[in-house]
Amino acid sequence: MATVSEVQVEAEFEDLSNKSNFMTTMSIMLRKQPLGVAGAGIVIAMVLMAIFANVITSTDPEINNLQYMLEPPGDMFFLGTDQFGRDLLTRIIYGARTALFVGFTCAIIGSTLGLVLGVASAYFGGMIDLVVQRIVDVIMAFPLIILALAVVATLGPGVENVIIAITIPFIPQCARVVRSNALAIREIPYVDAARALGFSHTRIILRHMVPNVMAPFLIMLTSFLGQAILLEASLSFLGMGVQEPTAAWGLMLQGGAEEFAESAPWVAVWPGVAISLAVFGFNLFGDSVRDVLDPKLRSQ
Repeated sequence: MATVSEVQVEAEFEDLSNKSNFMTTMSIMLRKQPLGVAGAGIVIAMVLMAIFANVITSTDPEINNLQYMLEPPGDMFFLGTDQFGRDLLTRIIYGARTALFVGFTCAIIGSTLGLVLGVASAYFGGMIDLVVQRIVDVIMAFPLIILALAVVATLGPGVENVIIAITIPFIPQCARVVRSNALAIREIPYVDAARALGFSHTRIILRHMVPNVMAPFLIMLTSFLGQAILLEASLSFLGMGVQEPTAAWGLMLQGGAEEFAESAPWVAVWPGVAISLAVFGFNLFGDSVRDVLDPKLRSQ
């Protein structure tokens, strides 16, 4: 029977082994996917900034302070102020909340509905598949921004309507990719065996098909995050997205893009930098996820 000291030594050895394995895994990730790690770092920093926005800064991002209109970057206002005297750093930090809320909501809902639609279309086939794919073709015939503009123009501006407008174009994109993978899985013998055993359609889809299309689903999900943030900023910039006084990067860019391009360029520069960094980080992370999950790229 092992003594207390022997058990402690074994526990310490196992702990060191786990730490060694973790460090080895991190080393491999840094060596093989350095850009993906950098992208993940940007994403994590953005998420933490959004969560702890009220801790990072105590300034209200929506209150006007006309005494400090268009103050240049300095000790008092690190990134300067806008035309209403609002601290740009504070609004960029709170703008991360808007960008992430819209980005994650649109990406998750759009990808999930696309997953369900794509798997169901491939599994049932026949007339269901034909009708679904023709609807998908019609929606995908429109560019993302044009379709989003049409939806917002119909529903009106606002965060909720922006989410609907961005989510709709994502659904057919994910459905088309998932369907192409689900078609191959449908012909695998174990799916036929499940049908022969009398399993329900729901059980076959959830138990045997959905888990096998998770790789393309996750790839599409991560790629949609950056697209959603960019689309939200574009709609807000055009005046059809988030409305004042809500802190949103596209809205901030609209306020300083033309009128203050020469006299106060920082009003437009910093929101543009925030949008670029966010999209860059999500794209790097999405490319890394694709490289890890795609068997063709993983084998290279």
